[in-house]
Amino acid sequence: MSTPPSEQSQPLSLSQVAQRWWPLAASWLLMSAELPALSAIVARLPDPEIHLAAYGGVVMSLALIIESPILMLLAASTALSRDWASFARLRRFMLALSGALTLVHAAVAFTPLYDLVVVGLMQPPPEVVEPARVGLMIMTPFTFGVAYRRFHQGVLIRFGHSRAIGLGTTLRLISTVTVLATGYLAGTLPGIVVATGAVIAGIIAEAVYAHARAQPVLRYEVRPAPPVQPALSVRAMLAFYVPLAMTSMLYLIIRPLGSAAISRMPDPLNSLAVYAVVQGLIFMVQALGIALNEVVVATLDTPGAAPVLRRFAIILAASTTGLLLVMVLTPLSSVWFEQVSGLSPELAAMAHTGLWLALPLPAISAFQSWFQGTIVHSRRTRGITEATLIYLLCMSGMLIAGVAWGQIAGLYVALGASTLSVAAQLGWLWRRSRGAMRAIVERAPVAQA
Repeated sequence: MSTPPSEQSQPLSLSQVAQRWWPLAASWLLMSAELPALSAIVARLPDPEIHLAAYGGVVMSLALIIESPILMLLAASTALSRDWASFARLRRFMLALSGALTLVHAAVAFTPLYDLVVVGLMQPPPEVVEPARVGLMIMTPFTFGVAYRRFHQGVLIRFGHSRAIGLGTTLRLISTVTVLATGYLAGTLPGIVVATGAVIAGIIAEAVYAHARAQPVLRYEVRPAPPVQPALSVRAMLAFYVPLAMTSMLYLIIRPLGSAAISRMPDPLNSLAVYAVVQGLIFMVQALGIALNEVVVATLDTPGAAPVLRRFAIILAASTTGLLLVMVLTPLSSVWFEQVSGLSPELAAMAHTGLWLALPLPAISAFQSWFQGTIVHSRRTRGITEATLIYLLCMSGMLIAGVAWGQIAGLYVALGASTLSVAAQLGWLWRRSRGAMRAIVERAPVAQA
């Protein structure tokens, strides 16, 4: 039986942080490889620009904004699933919320709401509208599958089974690649059908695995765990979770807003197509920093954890920035965008230029996980919502300015605005995390005594 990190009494070391981080990083890295794989296959099917724009600019933007309230279930489950009563209360909440959001997704995909939202508000290029409608229909199980998977993954992390998550992500990637390969070899299905079908196959495979892998942990570790005092109430759970849910909602609102803005700026079809590919590469590098968030939440109350986690975040920020810089300065970016992603030389050149604008994002992600994990650990999560609101306001303002100016391709405006907005968000997270960090430092001598 594994001991939750919060119950360990030995000081935390850098190697222990690395041992807890790498399975999560591998999981995030495998998951982030999904978008480049999708882009590479769709780029080799008929009408690649249309289907890449439909998938990245419309389908995923809407699917992610609909599922945004459940994205923080991983952090919530990691922080709160300390005993059986807390787990059961969170599970009921997860099932109700994800079920309701799935109905919302179905309403947008299968009713006239689609025309109102996509044609009326987002206004993508006309040739993108119908492929995106089909893709959104196929993606209907997306929200429930993600919620179920992230909730059970949080329990695994809480009780020291991070390595199991990497295996689940591997199964997801195998399922996704199998559907992609089948669609590519068949050569008769539209790119949007192949892409969204692959995503759903992977989500379902990983959700089933997470359920099966969590059962022995629930039976032998969660049920016997001593009850938390005071018990987790509905009010306390909502006070913890609602600011986190608002955070993910505010953060992901910008995706459809970004797509709508790009559609109103010069070169919209190429910008939407390349934006999805560039985002895929950036996310692969950022994933290494994103994985630190749950490690911070689960281990920050271990003796001596704060300085070790801070040092690890600095190492991670430097390493990931160096990795992306190598991509930008060497022919590796051309190899990635042309040979791997299948873009034409013209679109690959656009992607390479856009990559310069995103260069600070990997380092920002590492420090964001450090500050945000500290705030989540303190259970005073309003600061995260405030930081995301700052990001949304900055991003919206710069996108509106880009549309009004109308002289720069939407790809460059969106990437530049994203980097500046995330930097502003990071500054607020740093400010709001200082109080929580001071409390941790003040508690350390008492805990050691």
